[in-house]
Amino acid sequence: QLQASGGGLVQAGGSLRLSCAAPGDITTHGMGWFRQAPGKDREFVAAMRWSDRGKYYADSVKGRFTIGRDNAKNTVYLQMNSLKPEDTAVYTCASSPRTYISSYYRRSAAYDSWGQGTLVTVSS
Repeated sequence: QLQASGGGLVQAGGSLRLSCAAPGDITTHGMGWFRQAPGKDREFVAAMRWSDRGKYYADSVKGRFTIGRDNAKNTVYLQMNSLKPEDTAVYTCASSPRTYISSYYRRSAAYDSWGQGTLVTVSS
């Protein structure tokens, strides 16, 4: 099971770094982050494709969040800067078993393994 960590409480304008490690016994060709705020549907945040290190972001986080791959195999991080109260949500990481076209990584269907979420709370 994927293990996500790094959530917490931060003031608006602050930063947090989330990390997620996929177990070594699953096939991973990319990883992504999704989030779900109270009373809202889950939404795509960012994803990375291993084959070419392509990175994809939701418009709402572009320029503020950065997804990257740690040196450890199948580990992805999400550096979140300039956080806003509307970023408050449970953040979940997921692993994709195949290499897809870039747009497909925005969809939940691209992922077959999901981790437990980590709560990010941004106070105003």
